[in-house]
Amino acid sequence: MTDTTALKAGSLFPAEVIPQLVSKVRGHSSLAKLSNQTPIPFSGTQEMVFSLDGNASIVGEGEAKPAGKASVTTKIIKPYKFVYQARITDEFKYASEEKQLNYLQAFIDGFAKKIAYAFDVAAIHGVEPKSLTDASFKSTNSFDGVVTDNVVTYAEASFDDNLDSAVATVRSNGNDVTGMILSTVGGTALGKIKDKSGQSVYPEFKFGQNPDKFFGMGSDINKTLTAAGEKDHAIVGDFESAFKWGYSEQIPLEVIEYGDPDGAGRDLKAHNEILLRAEAYIGWGILVPEAFARVKEA
Repeated sequence: MTDTTALKAGSLFPAEVIPQLVSKVRGHSSLAKLSNQTPIPFSGTQEMVFSLDGNASIVGEGEAKPAGKASVTTKIIKPYKFVYQARITDEFKYASEEKQLNYLQAFIDGFAKKIAYAFDVAAIHGVEPKSLTDASFKSTNSFDGVVTDNVVTYAEASFDDNLDSAVATVRSNGNDVTGMILSTVGGTALGKIKDKSGQSVYPEFKFGQNPDKFFGMGSDINKTLTAAGEKDHAIVGDFESAFKWGYSEQIPLEVIEYGDPDGAGRDLKAHNEILLRAEAYIGWGILVPEAFARVKEA
């Protein structure tokens, strides 16, 4: 059970609910859904990317081993702080442990949705999630900022051809395509495409549906692709190997009882409220920009 004393004092998010929180984030974030996640320390972590040229050789007894070429690049993944806070009734302070968990469950649901949205918007467009202004990492650690060569111009009537071209570009660079993220506009465009007999070519996208797979690739539709920055309607690529993300396993949780800490213009104590504030540290890295392609508006 959750330590309610710790909750009231304000220290760290209860360890037993963090896996549940991350699972919920994965349910709302396209990047988290399609890629691999690993814990990241507050100080960050270093990922190594190996580029190996040539093929393995069969060497006979006494024969010289042929030389091969390899290059190693590193990518530092440093966590960024994402904050979410919400006001609730001060009954939380006096509630039973079971009822506190109910409050916390509702907070987790809201926290997961907000963090998932913020993570996708920041990593895709390189913007601050709240203000939607360019962040310091836009040019170095966002899809809009680093995937600049493999770009296909969006056309609604031939969006499937757009996707095919984007996939072909990634494959021509020697990379795999494990998944794609579509905008809601892109998903609708696929649902509208018909063959010569008037039948839907991709009925799985009709009526706002969001299939998990598309021709063997992982797939997800998300409004974050057009939420800020450039109007991306698809990102395709090797999300499993060429993109990494993670979070710090310690998530500070603070219970604030006084003042107006969220700038709402309303004193907490005067309105029998408290504020729950949580801080998640999430980091990501686009390890191989050439392993991705974007379909965007001209």
